[in-house]
Amino acid sequence: MQPSPTHTTALFVGTFDPFTIGHADIVERTLQLVDKLVIGVGVNPDKHTLFSPEERIGAIQSLYDDEPRVSVVTYSDLAVDLAKRVGAKFIVRGVRSVKDFEYERDQAEYNKRLGNVETLLLYADPTLTAVSSSAYRQLIYFQKDASWMLPGKGKNQEGREKREE
Repeated sequence: MQPSPTHTTALFVGTFDPFTIGHADIVERTLQLVDKLVIGVGVNPDKHTLFSPEERIGAIQSLYDDEPRVSVVTYSDLAVDLAKRVGAKFIVRGVRSVKDFEYERDQAEYNKRLGNVETLLLYADPTLTAVSSSAYRQLIYFQKDASWMLPGKGKNQEGREKREE
């Protein structure tokens, strides 16, 4: 893809605990639409995560080592503020269900009002609607194989036992 004269940048944000094949699908499809994609890994000290921010960032970076249009950053504020910092015109979100859509519709309004940033919703591939980070964590908690939910080199996250609280 040739860069456009405007060099469109989009932002894809999430906790990504872990980054799944559903997330990877959204990244691949977004790269067909924009010149640059920043993946924002959310860090919330009040939220218990299975993987540390460093592990999540490392897993995502390893997937896109050969893709110069993708960068990975952390953030701990509003996504719309990160979008402004990285020069993103759009915040990209994946939608699996009506429930997801309703939540994302409200978030899109906040993004527009607070930062004049548009939200681009991409519908999940129908074969991936059951894939989620929370489903992965639940399967791992019950010591079930969830490796099929992880993309390529991201499988280095596989097998993690649930951390003690």
